[in-house]
Amino acid sequence: MRPTSRGIGLAAGALVLLAAGLRFGYVELAVLGAAGLLAAVWAVLFVAWRPTLALTRVADPDRVPRGEPSTMILTLRNAARRRSATLAASDSCGGRPVTVPPLRLRAGRDTTVTYPVPTHRRGRIAVGPLRVTRADPLGLVRFAQAHGDPVTVWVHPRILPLSAIPAGVTRSMDGRSDTVPQGSITFDTLREYVIGDDLRRVHWRSTARMGELMVREQLDTSLPRLVVLLDDRAASHTPLTDGMSASFEAACEAAASVVAAAAREDLPVTLHLVSGVSEEGFSPLDALTAAEPQAASEETFRTATTRLRQQKLGDTLIFLTGPGGRADLGQLATVRTAYPLQVSVVLGGTGRAHPSGWSGGMLVLNAEDGDTFAAEWNGAAG
Repeated sequence: MRPTSRGIGLAAGALVLLAAGLRFGYVELAVLGAAGLLAAVWAVLFVAWRPTLALTRVADPDRVPRGEPSTMILTLRNAARRRSATLAASDSCGGRPVTVPPLRLRAGRDTTVTYPVPTHRRGRIAVGPLRVTRADPLGLVRFAQAHGDPVTVWVHPRILPLSAIPAGVTRSMDGRSDTVPQGSITFDTLREYVIGDDLRRVHWRSTARMGELMVREQLDTSLPRLVVLLDDRAASHTPLTDGMSASFEAACEAAASVVAAAAREDLPVTLHLVSGVSEEGFSPLDALTAAEPQAASEETFRTATTRLRQQKLGDTLIFLTGPGGRADLGQLATVRTAYPLQVSVVLGGTGRAHPSGWSGGMLVLNAEDGDTFAAEWNGAAG
């Protein structure tokens, strides 16, 4: 509870009037001073009563592509049985205050208010807590209190329409490529038995050693596997403008589009960042939402390519970078044996200076932004 500047001025003036009236015998001044003090005391008592509020916060939806609408729904319940209250409130949305319509809380009733969440920028937006303010009608005393836990709205990169994706050099059994005559199933890993597993896949030697049923997990090596490598080094991208790098935002959109296209075709795809920064348990779209340009040394890209070569995560490598990463395209030749098909996309530059085409055994696409990337990609696929 805090007095306002008006409240402080009124209380100070009332004390002066009351003291002067009593000191010099002016009844009128004493009455005015006493009235001012009574108003201040009444304001304190008025604000001292605070309704007991229960807040429920829902983001609809809580994951949305950049530019698509998302709505925050606040439901407040006044637990008081008899007294209603009208409160002013503001919410915190991405660290910025958002004015909420006045809350008219009837006793024992729910009140629902909504407001749009700004989704014009990719990223994680923390929304909340709700700051409820109660003041007396004269504006002498104000009390503010936070209610509810914050929630996170994930603004994903835009997903651009891609007509096709590289099929790699292997063949899935539904005929995506014809490099090999048949698909093949091979051992991948061991895991604990769960109800419904085929008992023919039980690995009895491991079961005897570990004391519980272990089954073999199989992998279809004939299915093309895509690896998307996003260059998140700050030096590879255009400088920040209003907190964003245009080429990095375009690279995130390109990565999200490739991942979505692979999922649509039921192809395995993994996302990796050059910096090696990873968020455990995140989906690829959530990881792209949280990605930010990182300050990295010259050895960071070399370390990333070494890691890809050693782990051999797929057969098709799609590298997404900015204008500053063009000089590193030659290093991708070191992973050619592990990833025979390579596509490099340089975003943020102009296609006039560097036209798209095959270079050094890889397909290099040049695009100014996400929309240009989709056009270049679809043109190459056609």
